Amino acid sequence: MKPDLRGYVRSLLDHFGPQGWWPAETPFEVMVGAVLTQNTVWANAERAIANLRAAGALAPAALSALPEERLRELVRPAGYFRRKARVLLDLTAWLMERFAGDAELLRGESAERLRDELLRIRGVGPETADSILLYAAGVPIFVVDAYTLRVLARHGARPAGADYESVQRLARAELPADADYLGEAHALFVAVGKRFCLRRRPHCSGCPLNGYLPDGGPAEF
Repeated sequence: MKPDLRGYVRSLLDHFGPQGWWPAETPFEVMVGAVLTQNTVWANAERAIANLRAAGALAPAALSALPEERLRELVRPAGYFRRKARVLLDLTAWLMERFAGDAELLRGESAERLRDELLRIRGVGPETADSILLYAAGVPIFVVDAYTLRVLARHGARPAGADYESVQRLARAELPADADYLGEAHALFVAVGKRFCLRRRPHCSGCPLNGYLPDGGPAEF
């Protein structure tokens, strides 16, 4: 039986309402946030972004001019601050070289080429690259994160062992190729993963996706 991904999104939207994701003032801020939110909760990434904003470093030229030690201190709240500072500098250097620091120009580039180039930057994986493509460049691509993988697995919609690309292909086949829709869908999967589909003890009662569970209850993931 094919998973009803549109039904999932519809049920989540009815329950949670629009999420207004990604919370950023500029496409470059989206790029920064996509790096900072790796392996941490969004609240920690927000604290690091607030530090960068207070330091006047949320623009490509300003961030790239920061000494790496100073950048590390600013992004420390997001965790893994040494690695993330390096990734931010490399990502910003790429943006400066390819687009003269203008993240708005990402929208005029080939999505396939952009993704390939982003994935060549050390520390930028598929989830980070696709978040940048979707929320900064307006590319209709579904972002697969840990919440999405867990929710789909628990509801029997993700085959055992399915990797990032195979889940993305599933979403591409089932969901509209519309950036606004896919951005909302990703945010809604995050919302249900944080509030109901917890890693250790899922709260299935009251969950808007309760009706999509397999007959025997939540599947293992």
